[in-house]
Amino acid sequence: MSIKFQKLNKSIINCSKCPRLVKFRKKISTTKRKQYINETYWGKPITGFGDINAKILVVGLAPAAHGGTRTGRVFTGNKSSDFLYKCLHKAKISNQSNSDHINDGLKIYNTYFTPALKCVPPQDKPEKKELDNCFIYLKQEFELLKNVKIIVALGKIGFDACMYFYKKKYDFKEKLKFGHGFIYRLPNNMKIVGCYHPSPRNVNTGRINEKKMVALFTKVSKLSKKMS
Repeated sequence: MSIKFQKLNKSIINCSKCPRLVKFRKKISTTKRKQYINETYWGKPITGFGDINAKILVVGLAPAAHGGTRTGRVFTGNKSSDFLYKCLHKAKISNQSNSDHINDGLKIYNTYFTPALKCVPPQDKPEKKELDNCFIYLKQEFELLKNVKIIVALGKIGFDACMYFYKKKYDFKEKLKFGHGFIYRLPNNMKIVGCYHPSPRNVNTGRINEKKMVALFTKVSKLSKKMS
């Protein structure tokens, strides 16, 4: 990883700009979930991870309370990540079908993952001021990820966070409708793809399934290779 990325990630991990989020992540890391009672929670902001030369950027809303906030890596250690990585492995984007902990040997191909908000918010609902604070880091990630051509927004809230970022940065006024597999061109010539969140609720209700998720990421992977 480049020195600039290391410096950025250090800034993210040491961030305490949002008192509400600092208080909440500390509470989660102290009270813990019963099944993880003997584990030491990461309890700090979460950085992105993956291939820094990637053409694909996957943006979620925030780390999960007992996923990333516990493990120290976003999309790791919960049921959503279990489903997601099963699909990513089949789409040939990851070297394994699981994402359990930070030293599990996971490798990501041509893809970088990051949360729009680096800390878990209460009830998964960030305040605008908190998003604004965190967009300083998201902006730097965009600048450092020079090869990114396609953004995959996980879930409507993740999609809305990306749109909010673009409206602030580019004065982008077009209203884009979120939908699974919907593809739009953004003002900086990137493309954004909507993707249903791989939550247990969406999987259990059949809103998303393995076939749909694998098809979307396979399509995105092929499309990214065609974009220069």
